[in-house]
Amino acid sequence: MSIASDMIRGHTDTIILAQLMHSDSYGYQINRAIQEKTRGQYELKEATLYTAFRRLEQTGCITSYWGDENTGARRRYYSITPQGMEAYYRMVAEWEQSKQLIQTLIAPESGT
Repeated sequence: MSIASDMIRGHTDTIILAQLMHSDSYGYQINRAIQEKTRGQYELKEATLYTAFRRLEQTGCITSYWGDENTGARRRYYSITPQGMEAYYRMVAEWEQSKQLIQTLIAPESGT
């Protein structure tokens, strides 16, 4: 069963911030971690990922910097800010509330 993109689309920022809660990272590494966690059932499109990075940076949730790579291309790393951590916890709380509400709405009613 693959994960429906429509169900996840509104949570891209939360997913990215969750990855950055662990450590600074770059785009490919974040997307790879998402694929591994979902056992290949979900990955972010590159355009979606980098659009989210720009949005999160503009809102002060993340900052970026160029890594010092000895071999290969330099990578832009992303780091979560204190404001980003607050946003992450708020988004998780909103998700939990939404998940409970949806469960209430779609659960079969007893006694029918």
